[in-house]
Amino acid sequence: MFSLFNTQILHVNEPEIVREITTCTSLDLGKPSYQQRERGPLLGHGILTSDGAVWTHNRKILAPELYMDKVKGMVGLIMKSIETLLNSWKSMIEKKGGIADIKIDEDVRSFSGDVISRACFGSNYIKGEEIFLRLRALQEAMSKKIFLGIPGMRYIPNKHNKNAWALEKDVRNLILKVVSDRKESSANEKDLLQMVLEGAKNSKLSKEATDNFIVDNCKNIYLAGYETTAVSAVWCLMLLAANPDWQDRVRDEVFEICKERTPDADMIQKMKQMTMVIHESLKLYPPVLVVSREALTDMELRGIHVPKWMNIWSLLATLHIDPENWGQDGLKFNPERFEHRSLQATILVHAIWGQSKGVSWPEFSHG
Repeated sequence: MFSLFNTQILHVNEPEIVREITTCTSLDLGKPSYQQRERGPLLGHGILTSDGAVWTHNRKILAPELYMDKVKGMVGLIMKSIETLLNSWKSMIEKKGGIADIKIDEDVRSFSGDVISRACFGSNYIKGEEIFLRLRALQEAMSKKIFLGIPGMRYIPNKHNKNAWALEKDVRNLILKVVSDRKESSANEKDLLQMVLEGAKNSKLSKEATDNFIVDNCKNIYLAGYETTAVSAVWCLMLLAANPDWQDRVRDEVFEICKERTPDADMIQKMKQMTMVIHESLKLYPPVLVVSREALTDMELRGIHVPKWMNIWSLLATLHIDPENWGQDGLKFNPERFEHRSLQATILVHAIWGQSKGVSWPEFSHG
């Protein structure tokens, strides 16, 4: 146990307890309240920070759009973004005479944001990209706040707070403008925004509550998806570059399965070598370093008494290299450990994503 200012934290590193936490369906274990307090302008009360009935309502609307069959249907729009990215890299290489040094970090982040813009806003994805840029700026502004946990500091009108408040207002106005345009148009969109709008319409919320529901969940979709995906992709590419034997194995598999055709969902599902590399990359460099939850009432976790308001942290970065769980080669790049569905692989999947009924994001499993 330790504390950060007035926040009490219990550190848990036993794999089975971590698995129980991340797959817990009880509403007694929820999201840390400090996230909403300190990151309110960024996160709001969307699915990333809500608890209880609010979280249940959010999940009921959003989760079906992220079931695997729906994700498979997004492969086409993902390929459009990939083609744009690859063409830009090809152009840079040609201008440099066939060899070029490319810093891919920002390109991959932009690619990730472009995919989410297309998935969330459909034909309005250009506006979605503008929202994405504002959210990035808001995220950077919030990261500069150094008074996490100090009561009242988030209300002081200093330079950082004023900047964050202005960006929060910009993001809200941009999202509501897209919503207004959508309502006025006769387009039959079937994107994430439309599902959020229909869910808000059927929830009998007030006008202000409806706007908050739409804005907060649009922000949450971006924040939950783009950074984690971009970071994971960059680490995966780095590991393949550092391990050319595995790079050859994955390339050969792709050529064998795709046969110069554009990949689709069925082809991707057959790529076993690629899947092993992705799992190993997530193990070594998890995009989410800490799984954090808060006890909303006194509770027991495998014989451990956890009092109300106690925060529970699990550090995935250390859990994923623990020799007791992974052996002495836990720090080494060894995708073959995922060749068969092992206990470690199962723990990894649950520890990172907390899968529930086929949903792909951790926050759709309440604990």
